Amino acid sequence: KRLVQAKRMRKSYETQELPRRLVTRKNAFREHKRKLRASITPGTVLIVLAGPHKGKHVVFLKQLNTGLLLVTGPYVLNGCPLRRINQRYVIATKTKLDLSGLSIPVRVNDTYFKRERSKKSKPAEGEIFEAKKEKYAPSSERKEDQVTVDKQIIEAVKKLEER
Repeated sequence: KRLVQAKRMRKSYETQELPRRLVTRKNAFREHKRKLRASITPGTVLIVLAGPHKGKHVVFLKQLNTGLLLVTGPYVLNGCPLRRINQRYVIATKTKLDLSGLSIPVRVNDTYFKRERSKKSKPAEGEIFEAKKEKYAPSSERKEDQVTVDKQIIEAVKKLEER
């Protein structure tokens, strides 16, 4: 009678045990569910409640992967550019635009809005107070995207009966 081992022995063993991540029951942020308020749909006109553009009416375009809302003024109408806003800081109105033919550039995502950090150099004596902050200026890519989205939204606003 011949016996065969059900589980074979390992052929090689690690010489070092590498550190492993602890297993937790918590979800990482990237695994969270992104819920969108029922009253907010693409084309809905929202009122911004906080930030530099508070009180302005903006148009909701889409929800980004982080759960933030992509909105725009349009810039030519009220000075609100393409922005990310948390849905807690907006109120939805009943006004809706028909954005069925809207095409948002593919590059507009969460990394598109990430700030570029300036490299800090160790200052010599006396330079500490002379260093000035660089003022933000939108790139040509951003301006281009703003213009393309604004054109499409203004056409949708003109088609709206209420205006």
